[in-house]
Amino acid sequence: MSSADGPAHEIRDTYHAALRHGHVDPGEEDLVVGVVRRPSYGIGNYIDRKVPALAPPDDLLDEFKGLLDERPDLTHDGAWDEVEFGERYREHLRTPAARAAMDDLLAELETRDVWLVCYEDTDDKRCHRTILRDVLRERAETE
Repeated sequence: MSSADGPAHEIRDTYHAALRHGHVDPGEEDLVVGVVRRPSYGIGNYIDRKVPALAPPDDLLDEFKGLLDERPDLTHDGAWDEVEFGERYREHLRTPAARAAMDDLLAELETRDVWLVCYEDTDDKRCHRTILRDVLRERAETE
């Protein structure tokens, strides 16, 4: 799937508002993938495929959002740390469904760039999408 120099194409990431407002413009040949559980806010207009298996699991999202609701003084990144979001999401990526979904995306790199899309603007906050991007890049380089 990849050469000694790495994959043929790139794994990129962005957020829904950046697509909606034209801040990023994936190529026509690129695959734009929504990595959210329940697409909303018109994200479906900007993606080619939904891959909910790569979204954070519902229990993790519920715990994270619940903590933010209970503690208005807590920042997004503070809640992220308290629920150990990054570590738990990486565990999720080791499940059979998530591994199969990642395998499918890695196969796409032979012919086109793959864009991962969710809602978080990662200039301001941490996001599962960047963890997923990094895991996919690591796998692409070693497979």
